[in-house]
Amino acid sequence: MLRKKDCNNSSNIIHMKEHFMFRDHLCITFELQGSNLFEVIKKNRYQGFSLNAVRRFTQSILKCLQMLHREGIIHCDLKPENIVVTQNGSYNIKVIDFGSSCFEHQRVYSYIQSRFYRSPEVILGCSYGVEIDMWSLGCIVAELHTGLPLFPGENEKEQIACIMEVFGLPPEDILKQASRKKKFFDSKGNPRDYTSSKGQARQPGTKDLASVLISSDPLFLDFLKSCLTYVSVQ
Repeated sequence: MLRKKDCNNSSNIIHMKEHFMFRDHLCITFELQGSNLFEVIKKNRYQGFSLNAVRRFTQSILKCLQMLHREGIIHCDLKPENIVVTQNGSYNIKVIDFGSSCFEHQRVYSYIQSRFYRSPEVILGCSYGVEIDMWSLGCIVAELHTGLPLFPGENEKEQIACIMEVFGLPPEDILKQASRKKKFFDSKGNPRDYTSSKGQARQPGTKDLASVLISSDPLFLDFLKSCLTYVSVQ
């Protein structure tokens, strides 16, 4: 299906070459690629990349998301490990692993995305749309620049705490539809206290994105804020 939508191979999506059965196992072959972005970040000793390099990676990822979202497809597991460079040393990428993907009007799973890149609406148990891929993209772009995860929660309670530490409490319309609200908020709507295994307690709205990223570039910050937004989907 993706091959048909990307018939000219221009949307930076991995293409299956062939599939076959071997000893009752389904085997699938894909185009040979280079390292994934996590390996690229690790090879760079978690120092992060220049904004110019980040911009080039981001443009390639957006080309994929543009096609997917045009077709109403949600990737649902966008993360550095699922983005590979076409050849080591280049900025051209392919997005891989569509095993959790779904159509926007036929959502299959209620709990998806890898934790560091999981959107607040998924954590809280709200309806979701293609916007969750944009949240993941924002987390990836920030990590490419700093070399470290933007929201490094050790579990889902700290994950939402990390998010609220920077962006404050979710809007009331999101909390009203959140099926998992009681896990993270008390009966008065206040965040439940949580202290990490390292003894760190996070308070909503006590950090700003610029200081976390150690960046004052207005265009970079504006792009990330447009990705990292609380979204209510009915």
